[in-house]
Amino acid sequence: GDPGRLSCLFVAPPECPVFEPSWEEFSDPLGFINKIRPIAEKTGICKIRPPKDWQPPFACDVRNFRFTPRVQRLNELEALTRVKLNFLDQIAKFWELQGSKIRFPHIERKILDLYQLSKIVSSEGGFEMVCKEKRWSKVASRMGFPPGKGTGSLLRSHYERILYPYELFQSGATLTVITLEMFIEETMKIHFLKSVIKNKEPKGLKIFSTSPKMVGLEIVSAGEDHFWLTCIFTYGRSLTVKISCCCGYFFSHIFVFFSPLTKTMVSTRSSIDLYLCLVCGRGDEEDRLLLCDGCDDSYHTFCLIPPLQDVPKGDWRCPKCVAECSKPREAFGFEQAVKEYTLQSFGEMADHFKSDYFNMPVHMVPTELVEKEFWRLVSSIEEDVIVEYGADISSKEVGSGFPTRDGKRRLVGDEEEYANSGWNLNNMPVLEQSVLTHINVDISGMKVPWLYVGMCFSSFCWHIEDHWSYSINFLHWGEPKTWYGVPASAAEQLEAVMKKLAPELFDSQPDLLHQLVTIMNPNVLMDHGVPVYRTNQCAGEFVVTFPRAYHSGFNQGYNFAEAVNFCTADWLPIGRQCVAHYRRLHRYCVFSHEELLCKMAADPESLDVELAAAVFKEMGYMIQEETKLRQAVEEMGVLSSEQEVFELVPDDERQCHKCKTTCFLSALTCSCSPDRLVCLHHAADLCDCPLGNKCLRYRYDLEEFPSMLYGVKARAQSYDTWAKRVTEALAADQKNKKDLIELKVLLEDAEDRKYPENHVFRRLREMVKEAETCSSVAQLLLSRKQRHRSVGKQLDELKAFVDQLYRLPCIISQARQVKELLENVEDFHERAQVALSDEMPDSSKLQALLDLGSGLDIELPELPRLKQELQQARWLDEVHITLAEPHRVTLELMKRLIDSGVGLAPHHAVEKAMAELQEILTVSERWEDKARACLQARPRHSMATLESIVLEARNIPAYLPNILALREALQKAKEWTVKVEAIHNGSSFAYLDQLESLLARGRSVPVRLDALAQVESQVAAARAWRERTARTFLKKNSTYTLLQVLSPRVDIGVYGNSKSKRKRVKELMEKERGGFDPDTLSDLEESLEEVRDPSAVVAAFKAKEQKEVEAIHSLRAANLAKMAMADRIEEVKFCLCRKTASGFMLQCELCKDWFHGACVPLPKTGSQKKLGVGWQGNSKDSKFLCPLCQRSRRPRLETILSLLVSLQKLPVRLPEGEALQCLTERAMSWQDRARQALATEELSSALAKLSVLSQRMVEQAAREKTEKIINAELQKAAANPDLQGLDVNIKYFRRGLEPPVLELSPQAKAQLEELMMLGDLLEVSLDETQHIWRILQATHPPSEERFLLELGLGGKPKKKKLKLNLDKNREMKQLAKRLAKEEKERKRKEKAAAKAEAIREGLEKRKEKKILDIPSKYDWSGAEDSNDENAVCAAKNCQRPCKDKVRTHRIKYCDLVIIISARTINLGVFL
Repeated sequence: GDPGRLSCLFVAPPECPVFEPSWEEFSDPLGFINKIRPIAEKTGICKIRPPKDWQPPFACDVRNFRFTPRVQRLNELEALTRVKLNFLDQIAKFWELQGSKIRFPHIERKILDLYQLSKIVSSEGGFEMVCKEKRWSKVASRMGFPPGKGTGSLLRSHYERILYPYELFQSGATLTVITLEMFIEETMKIHFLKSVIKNKEPKGLKIFSTSPKMVGLEIVSAGEDHFWLTCIFTYGRSLTVKISCCCGYFFSHIFVFFSPLTKTMVSTRSSIDLYLCLVCGRGDEEDRLLLCDGCDDSYHTFCLIPPLQDVPKGDWRCPKCVAECSKPREAFGFEQAVKEYTLQSFGEMADHFKSDYFNMPVHMVPTELVEKEFWRLVSSIEEDVIVEYGADISSKEVGSGFPTRDGKRRLVGDEEEYANSGWNLNNMPVLEQSVLTHINVDISGMKVPWLYVGMCFSSFCWHIEDHWSYSINFLHWGEPKTWYGVPASAAEQLEAVMKKLAPELFDSQPDLLHQLVTIMNPNVLMDHGVPVYRTNQCAGEFVVTFPRAYHSGFNQGYNFAEAVNFCTADWLPIGRQCVAHYRRLHRYCVFSHEELLCKMAADPESLDVELAAAVFKEMGYMIQEETKLRQAVEEMGVLSSEQEVFELVPDDERQCHKCKTTCFLSALTCSCSPDRLVCLHHAADLCDCPLGNKCLRYRYDLEEFPSMLYGVKARAQSYDTWAKRVTEALAADQKNKKDLIELKVLLEDAEDRKYPENHVFRRLREMVKEAETCSSVAQLLLSRKQRHRSVGKQLDELKAFVDQLYRLPCIISQARQVKELLENVEDFHERAQVALSDEMPDSSKLQALLDLGSGLDIELPELPRLKQELQQARWLDEVHITLAEPHRVTLELMKRLIDSGVGLAPHHAVEKAMAELQEILTVSERWEDKARACLQARPRHSMATLESIVLEARNIPAYLPNILALREALQKAKEWTVKVEAIHNGSSFAYLDQLESLLARGRSVPVRLDALAQVESQVAAARAWRERTARTFLKKNSTYTLLQVLSPRVDIGVYGNSKSKRKRVKELMEKERGGFDPDTLSDLEESLEEVRDPSAVVAAFKAKEQKEVEAIHSLRAANLAKMAMADRIEEVKFCLCRKTASGFMLQCELCKDWFHGACVPLPKTGSQKKLGVGWQGNSKDSKFLCPLCQRSRRPRLETILSLLVSLQKLPVRLPEGEALQCLTERAMSWQDRARQALATEELSSALAKLSVLSQRMVEQAAREKTEKIINAELQKAAANPDLQGLDVNIKYFRRGLEPPVLELSPQAKAQLEELMMLGDLLEVSLDETQHIWRILQATHPPSEERFLLELGLGGKPKKKKLKLNLDKNREMKQLAKRLAKEEKERKRKEKAAAKAEAIREGLEKRKEKKILDIPSKYDWSGAEDSNDENAVCAAKNCQRPCKDKVRTHRIKYCDLVIIISARTINLGVFL
């Protein structure tokens, strides 16, 4: 068949048997292999899976493990593929020597298989026969081409062109010509001519070649004594020289040139032929004359066989040169790789190769795919895949994969066990049953394991083991190894098939199958009737090959395996046949088979009985054959003999010169060559010397053999005596039974003598084992130890056990005691039946019986029922105890009891208790669900409903958490209701915090509370009032609480941030523990009777007022004292930032401290657009209070009275409300004092004088407005192009108007200043404070300044305003813009808040009309500037045009005249 076609359709052979030994079987490796041999040897190979727990550790030193692998070309491994490659290689080489490069033809888009074509044409009778009988269509059909396409003609053309010349060459038809050069050299002596040419070489020829070669001779007669000799020499390939001489002298030089393109000669003389054809002997037709590039012989193209049609274009060789270049190839073998690997580097290379080849991770490639791809590659000519295989690595050099006792390293853990195991491949060859243990030499590969490191596609070829021994292979780790095996019965059939299919390989290598270099597709072998089996060996598995079983395979990927040989007794006859086979093949032996037999026979007691029997049998055959051979040598006439100890002679010095067999029993030598010897089978092949010179050398005399046979025979026959004694002991009757010890002695004797494991041996072992087991069981039964419960018996089994004890073929001492135990068990049985028939199970009684039965160590049939009844009794006891204490009966406990009761066996008492538990559980769950629903109900249930539920569930005998929670909630609801009623029925309202706490508690109670809504409304109203009051008093982002603002100040003189201030205030409060603490007003007491009395609150408020006044007096005095430190002003700290004076500063009218303009907001004036110098002009009309003194918005008294009216409607006490009442009372008290002071005659007249000042200030404001308009018009005129050349000068002439200065008595002035200070402490806006402020301002001289500009505190009082430089002016303008923007935003938010407040309050909260008790005819609003430039002037009869009425350059406003001249503009202002 075609191997390429078979590989594409590769069919896996059937699987070999797989064995999984038990631990007992696994304990005897060779015994187990001998047991499975009848089955496994039918397939040649088998696989053994050790028990799962048998996992030997990998003992190789991975770091130091280095090896050099073999290189394998896959398509050179397969026999048919290699034959085909060799054939194609010879064809290509033949045509290359003929000067042509062959190109393989294509037919039907496939490369033509020239090897197959050659074989088919040869089988059809050869080229001539196929052409004669026109069989080319048949040839095409046999090659698989479809008929009817003229394929036969193509095949004939290709055969004739490519293969036919090669076949003619192979047949030797081209080498029948005798060359002329040979003839001349035989008939003439031309040494003289060669010497002349050598010494007289023409100089002009040196440039072409330094070694001329004679290519032809021409002999011409020149008379009787003389002749003309013409020699033709060539220099290289391009020049030919023809030299003629007579009697050795140069006659002439004739140059002939050679054309390398046409292979023809161009001569200057046409009468003489320069080259002669070696076939026809003529030199004519020089254009058809070829010159060989190898030997320079000449041939006509038409004289060649077959003739050439054209002159070859390349180098051409003659048939003689082609024959010399086509000698047989060297024997095929594997090359060693150049690179040395470690296990890690080889593994990386192997994994990388496989993953790249299959384009997937290595562990995901199916074994079937790898197998098919392997056989495809080995059969492919086109694909050349190269792999590497670390094979035949001696474990003696690099170490075994199994733990060994080599002393190189210490064994740890379970390595000791595996080092001693018989399955350790280092131990298996030398086991007692192994034949190889009697060979003292360590044979590498046989007794010493070899290691194999494989990669994907690396393979081992078809072979059998040396001496046809067993082999065993263990795969330590890695990917599987695929095996193919052929049984020994088909070994010769396999050899015949391979020789038939690839005879060319065996012609060059007769022992090809022993070289492990050839593989053949299993399907090809199976097609020829060879049985092949396969298996995949995985990590941790063994593969065993049997004697003469051919096997091969390949590796699926990176793995590590170890293999070794072993031989058992059944191998001995096979080993003898193998030596005879080796003798026929002239192959070397690994060891001497005869020497091995004699060595075993010399020590028969060390042999196994079966091995002794096999040795006895083999010794008989060996002695018989040796006797015949010696007799034959004596008959030949060899009379000399000499004894020699052959085992002391090295093996290579005692090998037969003819057949290479290692001699041991005898050999024949000759005195002509003492070192050469032959075995007696080849005595005639030693030498031709007389027989008297030859000597027979022997190891044992023939008389010694009988004694050797006797020892082996005695060892084998001792078994018969032993077997007879055993048979008698096992068949003895009750009276003649032997003791167990005697049977053990017989068994130990058999084990010591290694008797065969036959029926008698196994029956004795079974009987001894059974007797020992029965004795042990009996001893355990009688020991009454609980740890031996596992050997307990049922009653029936105990009876059977007693019967077994009395049936044993030996005496058991415990048999009588066991019989007594049986009687006790039967008594227990009767008592247990009585206990199980009771109506109500009694746990104590049942427990006592169980203890008694357990002490017998017998699996009594009553014990399970007793245990069952005991479980029922204990469960009933637990139920009764649980129901006796209802507070412990939870739902989970009842469910657990029911679940445990469900698993009990049926019993009427259990069923009754289960029903009672289930009823309680059902009722409890129903009431629990009802209570849970009540707790989660929306809207919530009333207290009466919950009360009824709690009363109804009171009688349930179980612990119900939801009912308890409902009861607790009901109790809380009652307590809450009592507290609320106590508050409502009390003499005074409760504080808001108290109600908030009650509200929080009430909302968390899952009961409907009727008073909860009322409390919620009261709390909501109180919170709304507090928020409204906070919006009225508190500034935006205020750091003060409402209660702090409404209460007297306790932080007077305390500076810093809010955190440090709070800390300081706390310290001050701690120093005055007995004083009034506003925060204590809101403390919630548990007892409602301890509510603070309102009179006590008022008294505490008054005390704080007094302390506040005293503190402000001290602070004012301290701050005024700073002005006296003008010389050290840089050390004085001012302002909120507590830094020194700098830049623009303001003085607070209350605390008298100075503040930086950038640290505090500037006081409000009539217009926020002009600040700085403009603002200072109105400084006497503006009042500045620092943020520490003015903590709130200071609403008007009317607004506060409205809040108090709302407070009176609240049934809740608020600390803020009480503080507001105290503040209002304080403000009204101060207002009465202020009105009384202002009503005096002195102050009344002062107020009258201020009316004139008010009118003048109104007029002054109007004039400033007019000046602003005029200034704007003049700026426009200056920008007019028509007036660009004018010089505009604006001059202001202002009439002096100084504010009137009032004169007051010191008493009146002091009284007003005291009132002013107390009024500024109030967080309320009163008109009286403004009146007093105006009067006090009028009393101050105009030179008094309340501002510091550029550190001006240290100088004298300035009478004129200070001028600001440009930087200060710019700073003031920026500050003014910022403040104006903030003020505008604040007003907008205040308007929005006021609007929202008005909507909330409604009609009942409208603001009351502002009414003052003191009629004021002074309107101070006129002092404010209007922001509208188009507003109507306030002056009487004002003629200022409005809006777009300004048209001319001459305008008259009031008393103001504008005069515009041609050159200048002078403006005068007269007021």
